[in-house]
Amino acid sequence: MVFRILSYNICRGGRGREPALGRVIDACRADLVVLQEATDPGVVSRLAAAAGMEQHGSRDGHSLGFLSRRRLTSFGWHKPRMSRHAFLELELPGARVFGVHLAAVHAAWTERRRVVELQALLKSIARHQHGIHLLTGDFNTLAPGELLDFTRLPRRLRALVWLSGGKIRWRTIQMILDGGYVDGFRSLHSDRAGQTFPAWDPHVRLDFVFVPRRIAGLLTSCDVVDVPGVREASDHLPLLSVLDVPDEPARASAASALAEASVAGLRDLEPTP
Repeated sequence: MVFRILSYNICRGGRGREPALGRVIDACRADLVVLQEATDPGVVSRLAAAAGMEQHGSRDGHSLGFLSRRRLTSFGWHKPRMSRHAFLELELPGARVFGVHLAAVHAAWTERRRVVELQALLKSIARHQHGIHLLTGDFNTLAPGELLDFTRLPRRLRALVWLSGGKIRWRTIQMILDGGYVDGFRSLHSDRAGQTFPAWDPHVRLDFVFVPRRIAGLLTSCDVVDVPGVREASDHLPLLSVLDVPDEPARASAASALAEASVAGLRDLEPTP
């Protein structure tokens, strides 16, 4: 089963820009849209209706919301004890998607906060490590080896970088990679920048998709969306991924476990020397 999954920061709730956002979402033909800064449930509801989505969800004042073309098995917001932000868990047939929006502002102390939030998230989803899942959203940080041109930041943000020491040690993404995940976009596009922010002059990649290394082959595409009107709809460019989920992963997993148990049982019956 193939799922088209869109991660989209709609900027400060999206109110007043619903038609423009809707056109971008329609152009992507997404099965599931993971929204960030979706703080207005009314906007999310209108986007769902315009796109013909069967299900949607959001919470007043919370950043993460979703639109789904297919009925989800389950969904929920989870706020780990050590995190200031909740993450969103969406269960599809055969796979889970975790929506993420980490602390904003590019400064040394906010990067430390993102590290804490990410640690809490990875600990919370550790029980799903053997299943098919992905993490997607606005991580508000840089991948190893990528650079941020501070001179292109708004003056207010440049001042915060200066106050934090003028140098930021980007650690959050490396922590995800060290946890056994693959940067979906970079794994498929080693020669493309993939910058997503700001939409009108992209010069930094803040939006990501991560999949466990052992199932990286199931992610068949991951691209920054550049369709007519996208640069006016929001301050982020959305990220569209395609995940090809085996039709019966649970049955395949059970069969594999049964086979291993059978082999183990045969070993137990072997005579000892």
